[in-house]
Amino acid sequence: QVWLVESGGGLVQAGGSLRLSCAALGRTRDNYAMGWFRQAPGKERELVAGMSWRGGSTYYAGFVKGRFTITRDNAKNTVYLQMNSLEIEDTAVYYCAAGLANVVRGPYDDWGQGTQVTVFS
Repeated sequence: QVWLVESGGGLVQAGGSLRLSCAALGRTRDNYAMGWFRQAPGKERELVAGMSWRGGSTYYAGFVKGRFTITRDNAKNTVYLQMNSLEIEDTAVYYCAAGLANVVRGPYDDWGQGTQVTVFS
């Protein structure tokens, strides 16, 4: 199985930046999509961004508004989410996910534990 471990969350002022990282550990395989989800208190989990194996397909939720960039380094089995111009509404637990179907909008099969992002004014 694959274990996904997120890092890079924290407390950041509105307008600031964070870069989240997610490493895939264990028995990894090729040809899977990676995505970032988030869940705020009282809200449903939502897909933030996704990228196919070779990066040919990407997806960003409308609320990203050009502020975030998803990248991946397959040699390191790692996916990143660069988040700029953070807003208070971005406060959530962010999860990375892997999808064996290699479709950026899902399905996603394996999930990390999550990393908290808190944006303050």
